Amino acid sequence: MNFSTNIKHLRKRRKKTQEDVAFALRMKRSTLNNYENGQTIPNATVLMTFSDYYKIAIDTILRIDLSGLSEYQLSELERGNDVYIRGSGLRVLATTVNSSNEENIELVNEKARAGYVTGYADPEYIKELPVFRLPFLSANRKYRTFQVSGDSMLPLPDGSWVTGEFVGDWHGIISGKPYIVLTLNDGVVFKIADNLIVSEGVLRMYSLNPFYEPYDLPAGEIREVWRFVNFISTELPDTETGDEATRRMMAELKNELKLIHQKLDKQGLMTS
Repeated sequence: MNFSTNIKHLRKRRKKTQEDVAFALRMKRSTLNNYENGQTIPNATVLMTFSDYYKIAIDTILRIDLSGLSEYQLSELERGNDVYIRGSGLRVLATTVNSSNEENIELVNEKARAGYVTGYADPEYIKELPVFRLPFLSANRKYRTFQVSGDSMLPLPDGSWVTGEFVGDWHGIISGKPYIVLTLNDGVVFKIADNLIVSEGVLRMYSLNPFYEPYDLPAGEIREVWRFVNFISTELPDTETGDEATRRMMAELKNELKLIHQKLDKQGLMTS
């Protein structure tokens, strides 16, 4: 049972003294000291008291060595993303930390994306990915960076790197915002999402490039969701707007049709 070491770890993490916590929990400091040193076994009421104070499920406090978790993972527990609270449907994210127990940002390049579809939940696979840090991002969030390919999200250039923040609760996906989504059949996709999970059981996925049609992604095919936070590219994005791009492409198509008509006229194949 990890109770004694966990409550001591949680107290120190909050930079609280034994007097501070004992006062908040309405117990003597000596009583708290006995709990932290494992000299006294807590009853159900005491367990509930600590669970309420630290906002972490009783089973987690008893079963999990919290000192081995990263700051991000502890923050997730405090926000209610706890397997013992939410049920077994919540998947634990495979992640890596640096020597200071801070979350890394793993890089999933274009070549690694195929393996990521099957290895995303495998800690051994994840720890083989290259890592880096962006100091301006929150230490209490989990981020991962993916390389995107193709032209569906123009003006972002082909080969850009997009960084996303892990989304544990898919009901919190905000319609109209960009997300990186790991799917069962299409791998990693980067799209604008319309959240219809509650009403229709799907995310409706849109590309920035108007030549790509929207499509519905069933929730059952979703494996991970990451909220877009920034991108890195060696090229400047095309500043042309979507409407301007559409008008330009339509003008090019009309010009091509005109040339085809002229050729057909010369060959006597056009009819009035």
